[in-house]
Amino acid sequence: MRIKFFAILAVLFAAALAFTGCKTPEKAGEYDCSCTLYIDCKTILDNMDELDPEKAELIPEDGVILERVTVGFNEGESVYDLLLRELRARGIHIEASFTPVYNSAYVEGINNIYEFDCGPLSGWEYRVNGQFPNYGCSGYYPKDGDAIEFLYTCDLGADIGDEYSQGRGE
Repeated sequence: MRIKFFAILAVLFAAALAFTGCKTPEKAGEYDCSCTLYIDCKTILDNMDELDPEKAELIPEDGVILERVTVGFNEGESVYDLLLRELRARGIHIEASFTPVYNSAYVEGINNIYEFDCGPLSGWEYRVNGQFPNYGCSGYYPKDGDAIEFLYTCDLGADIGDEYSQGRGE
């Protein structure tokens, strides 16, 4: 009877772990979930004539600031939370401000590359699983396995595939 009770308890425990979403043995460490994070400013390479000359030395030769890496996070953390933590841990500069109108953090600069450094329509946008959310990164809560990218645009998103920002999206 006691063995049967513990067998049922073990099955229930395994089922509970399966349905909680994130915690699996391959995601060991202090975080419940993981996603990938990638940051690039490749669009600047095609617009060097628009770039603030003092910023030229900050642009990586291939435009990649952070290669795609797997990072951990806990449920309830926003994309902004994990971006801030991961960049600080890697010594990569980030500057953001809170925008009350949108109730969200706005990423002004990464790696000392700021909005408007490469023209009047330039700045940072983020994409999750190939889609551009229509709200700030501090309002987006990633899911286990998401692919998060921060991309620098020189044309209000048109040069990185963000049709929404151009009014062409649905």
